[in-house]
Amino acid sequence: MTPKILLTEPIAAAGMELLHAAGEVHVAHATDPETLAGPLVTADALIVRSSAVTAGMLKAARRLKVVGRHGAGVDGIDLAAAERLGIPVVSTPGANAESVAEFVVLAALTLARQAPAAASSLAGGVFPAGRSLPSAVVAAGLTGTMLAGRTLGLIGLGAIGRGVAIRAQGLGMTVIGYDVATTTPPPGVRLVGLEDLLREADVVSLHVPQTPQTTELIDAAALTRMRPDTLLVNTARAGVVDSAAVLAALDAGRLRGYAVDVFAPEPPAPDDPLLHHPRVFATPHMAAMTYDALDAMAVAVARGVIEHLQASEGTEP
Repeated sequence: MTPKILLTEPIAAAGMELLHAAGEVHVAHATDPETLAGPLVTADALIVRSSAVTAGMLKAARRLKVVGRHGAGVDGIDLAAAERLGIPVVSTPGANAESVAEFVVLAALTLARQAPAAASSLAGGVFPAGRSLPSAVVAAGLTGTMLAGRTLGLIGLGAIGRGVAIRAQGLGMTVIGYDVATTTPPPGVRLVGLEDLLREADVVSLHVPQTPQTTELIDAAALTRMRPDTLLVNTARAGVVDSAAVLAALDAGRLRGYAVDVFAPEPPAPDDPLLHHPRVFATPHMAAMTYDALDAMAVAVARGVIEHLQASEGTEP
């Protein structure tokens, strides 16, 4: 029997081609459980991007043999329910690492150089005539700082964290890292405890999954351990950071800037204060959104799903 493969949303053509060659493909163009309820009943495989897969969805999908996550994190999938029902879950760790690592450097530089505020001031005609622009930039308080010679603290040293470390070293930064699962650091990275990292780093970048242990890892107490000129970058998960505590620290002058690419819920409400704070660089979960990474993730998730489908039919991959 030809397997039925359900996608909540389309993925890159390279992955879609593999899926079409392996089974009957249906794209729901929806992420809510109510809309997916019908198609799930006959699906042999489900592929999602960043949307949730609940226990109810898994239970209703009586033919489901595998769930594929187009991305690295699987925190939106009820893994306990999947294990209980015997449904394997595959993801694409590492496929988007280079893209996200580049974006982290972009975000840190954007904060350090106050680029959004400077561009907005220029477009808004804030700078007066009869004065050089460099002088006006200084007068407006838009002078930036270099990253060279400063310290980057990486919380999490997986594929993305290691990619950021390489790029930061190329910029002339000192790199320190904290990871509960790492005993051998990447080349040029000094392992430290979390307390030391927060105290020493000029830039703190988060690269951990959201788990009970990492939820609100960066809270009010952690923020008080950072220096007031610290820059914080979050391309991991929204729940790893206490957003209210970050906003309070920014307003109180205890944090210089915050770059955030992840929200809960997504998309955020238009009046979310993170989107409008002058020292926040907020982007729409786009760190992995390059053609290169999208192709790699699409191929990886397609291959993982196909492998499980073929194994369930007793055929060779």
